[in-house]
Amino acid sequence: MSSASRRPGGPHRDRRGRGMRGRLVPATVPLARSRSQIFDDMVLDAVEELESRWAAQLRGVEFAVEDVPPELPSYDSDVLEDGSVPLARLLPGRDGPRGRGVPPRIVVYRRPLEARAMDREDLADLVHDVIVEQVANLLGLDPDEIDPT
Repeated sequence: MSSASRRPGGPHRDRRGRGMRGRLVPATVPLARSRSQIFDDMVLDAVEELESRWAAQLRGVEFAVEDVPPELPSYDSDVLEDGSVPLARLLPGRDGPRGRGVPPRIVVYRRPLEARAMDREDLADLVHDVIVEQVANLLGLDPDEIDPT
């Protein structure tokens, strides 16, 4: 292709004619967020809501998200399951080396929860319920005491 046949100001195409590559949506638009980022936000929203009421009891508790649960031969009673599929797991704190303790951790599994939700609103409710259940388990309280709504 000679320089005379190029259209001035036209869209740039690479040598195979594929055109522009990259993001189609700016990063500031909600469509640019991935499913995992949206799920992380749902977990953060649920945790922030609980921390507003239970800040002292949840101080030092870590919350984590993993895509899928690990394959373990059997799970302890600290795992919230739907049938035989883990949805979340509570790892209680323990004393670590040199007097440093390992804080308690609540791990939420994204893919099993997404598979059980009908839509985004249902997923947000399910995430909230799972986190409430695990916090209640950690504090030794009834889930209705943790979140009366």
